[in-house]
Amino acid sequence: MDIFIERLKELRLSRGMSQEKLAKETGLSQSAIAFWEKGQRVPNALAVITLARYFGVSSDWLLGLED
Repeated sequence: MDIFIERLKELRLSRGMSQEKLAKETGLSQSAIAFWEKGQRVPNALAVITLARYFGVSSDWLLGLED
């Protein structure tokens, strides 16, 4: 889960986005994004797919299953 947290935050910040803007762009909730980045909750499969598609990366990469 640590790799997911790092990669999500890295992708968001590299685009100069706030959690709120990412939420608006993806249809996910800002509170969910905050929980994921703090490691307090685990995203469901649909959220992972949504984030991967939005950032143009694979779900496996985002989850740390591939480099």
